[in-house]
Amino acid sequence: MTAGKPGEGNDNAADEAAADAAEPPTPGSRRPGGRTARVREKVLGAVGPLLVEQGFDGLTVDAVAARSGVHRATVYRRWRDVGGLLADVLDAAGDDGWRPADTGSLEGDLRALNEEVQEALTEEPSVALALIAASFRSEEAARALRRFWEERYARCEVVVDRAVARGELSPPVDARKLVVSSTAPVYHQRVLLHAEPDPELPAEAAHAAALAARAGAFAGASAGGHASS
Repeated sequence: MTAGKPGEGNDNAADEAAADAAEPPTPGSRRPGGRTARVREKVLGAVGPLLVEQGFDGLTVDAVAARSGVHRATVYRRWRDVGGLLADVLDAAGDDGWRPADTGSLEGDLRALNEEVQEALTEEPSVALALIAASFRSEEAARALRRFWEERYARCEVVVDRAVARGELSPPVDARKLVVSSTAPVYHQRVLLHAEPDPELPAEAAHAAALAARAGAFAGASAGGHASS
């Protein structure tokens, strides 16, 4: 590491050149590779830890530049402000290859999904909790979080498709309503009540949602929902 102010070493010349050559990121878009991707990885890798440590009010572009080792001018040029940084972190989270587990039953799939949610909201530090909280302070982050949920819900439709194929459910079924019904108690417990995690809750919520689904509670599709047939 070179001497000077944090984030202003000679190593940043390549970072700045890469950022200069790149277009500003577009929300929800896939990014290019190479040096520009490495700059993005370093910058976004600094956002989550800083958000957890300092909270929304302590998260600044200068702090991200210092933590990441990327020149502050590069960070300002590409991400503009904290809202842009948070939005890109959430968009990047949606670029993964995550798919819901296939356990062989609807209730098992919902339980596995609930356990993943609870783990993400319980880990210390929980970046997921910090990002959810930040979305209430930044409209740009809130829009990115909605994009993230939209994509996750779409990926979860396969849980209902598999249940229909196994004969556990009769179509049509509103997949989004079913998944929301199953995961909502976990989010309520951790995000709204700030309660200690209940090890039994993921299974209990999955059982209740599966019972309701088999009783026809989620039949059909509503506006904004997705039916599996």
